[in-house]
Amino acid sequence: MAGFCYLLGLLLLAARIPLHAAKRFRDVASHGGAAAPVFRHQDRLQGWSPDQNTWNEKLYPVWREGDSRWKSCWKGGQVRALLTSDSPALVGSNITFVVSLVFPRCQKEVESGDIVYDHSCKNDTASSSDSYVYNWTMEERDWGKCPNRSTHHVFPDGKPFPCHPGWKKKNFVYIFHTLGQYYPKLGRSSAAVSINTANMTLGPQLMEVNVYRRGHKTYVPVASTRDIYTITDEIPVFVNMSQKNDRNSSDDIFIKDLPVLFDVYLHDPSHFLNTSAIHYKWEFGDNSGLFVSNSAVFNHTYTLNGSFILNLTVQAAVPGPCPGPSPSPPAPTSPPFIVSTVNSDAAIPLPPGADLQDWGRDAPDGSCQIIRYGHFTAPLTIVEGILEVNIIQMTNIQKSMSQTEDSAVDFVVTCQGNTPTDVCTVISDPTCQWPQNTVCDPVEVNDQCLLTIRRAFRENGMYCVNLTLGNEASLALTSTLVSINGKAPGSPSRAGAGILVSIGALVIFTVLLTLFVYKRYKEFKLIESCPGKVGKNNGLDVSFQKEKTVFFPANNEKDPLLKREPGIV
Repeated sequence: MAGFCYLLGLLLLAARIPLHAAKRFRDVASHGGAAAPVFRHQDRLQGWSPDQNTWNEKLYPVWREGDSRWKSCWKGGQVRALLTSDSPALVGSNITFVVSLVFPRCQKEVESGDIVYDHSCKNDTASSSDSYVYNWTMEERDWGKCPNRSTHHVFPDGKPFPCHPGWKKKNFVYIFHTLGQYYPKLGRSSAAVSINTANMTLGPQLMEVNVYRRGHKTYVPVASTRDIYTITDEIPVFVNMSQKNDRNSSDDIFIKDLPVLFDVYLHDPSHFLNTSAIHYKWEFGDNSGLFVSNSAVFNHTYTLNGSFILNLTVQAAVPGPCPGPSPSPPAPTSPPFIVSTVNSDAAIPLPPGADLQDWGRDAPDGSCQIIRYGHFTAPLTIVEGILEVNIIQMTNIQKSMSQTEDSAVDFVVTCQGNTPTDVCTVISDPTCQWPQNTVCDPVEVNDQCLLTIRRAFRENGMYCVNLTLGNEASLALTSTLVSINGKAPGSPSRAGAGILVSIGALVIFTVLLTLFVYKRYKEFKLIESCPGKVGKNNGLDVSFQKEKTVFFPANNEKDPLLKREPGIV
């Protein structure tokens, strides 16, 4: 009897040895050298599996960092995997992870999913007679049809590949691992997964990815990567601040008496807050009061110099079903909204003592609302600056005939606010889009801020002129159109040329007229008082009289013919 029990114990021990020797998914993940996180039921991710499942090491071999086999796992070099995410993610929203493979130089993936040499790239390996690095299309007949669990169309846990259209072009297997769970996926040179964060633990978490390529009757590890992501219960808020005439918007120094534009950006890549009622509470630190608005854009003008603290609180009420117990800590309580001033009809004043934590929690239809908050704080410095600049007069500088310099224009400029220390002029085409010349000079201006700027123009035409006055904190711009016509009308050279042309034309006309008249006149002969010759020269007399009447009009009463006696022609 004792021998039988001993034999039974040996059999049971032998049966347990393979179970303990088999690798699990949690053993494959490196965890960055730290202990693997323990799977908790409240962290359960939809579609993911616990990492206590066994790993088929025969089909998917496991190599640790530093293993020499990594150097020969890919032809022509090593593959790198880049992991990115749209972290931080607001709890309840979706977070997306993307893995991209970077192949060795002069290698690329083609439409068929194969890896080929890029012959447009200059490299010794690209000159190989074989165009393929990996020709998986030719190997498809060795892999059978999908699904085929008896061959190799399975993930490390034994689950079959999804045989959707185009699955044969996906020659890489990605194993995502986080929070004690894993998710396998087929992909090409990149793969992406999205996770809903409703059940995820707040704070920083680790995502790891192992990548395998299709080999001959097995899969070969080619790369692994990891990245930190964050789950938060506060809305990530960013504010872009800008101001007209501000010289450097990134230094948080702005100009007094000019409005500052505050543009709020909520980091919500999964559009979780699209259906939310969002309100913004502004406190600018200058004792101007509190402002509540439902617009993400707000203007405020500081009227005093000094340093101020900007505080913004964002509230988002998300309608939805009443949530169950959450592992996250309670949402922070925001101070009450005591509104003294509002800036728009859409602003919502809250009664004194009202708490934003409870505001809008009970909806009219009895459903619940999830209240989330975001905060933004920034120190601002307000200084004197140039508020406005204007061109009040333009004067063309006339050049004499002996001067060969370019045409010039004097611009009389005035400004308001602080005095400038430099002036820049940009001369462009009439549309003000194509700069042709830029000139900057230091200037000294009195308290009245009145100065004259002279600028030269090489050619005639229409120009757009931008004048910018600046100092350490501000820049002020004004523009105008200038027409350059060269020398002024009526100048000696232009007038002399016009007179010479006119005189020359008059001389030519006079010479031609004289020649024409002389030709006609030399053919004329006096008619003698001889009755026998009257009929012979009658035609010539009539012709000459017509020409004389046209060119030499005179008083007919003095014509000698009238003094002849009657009856003589």
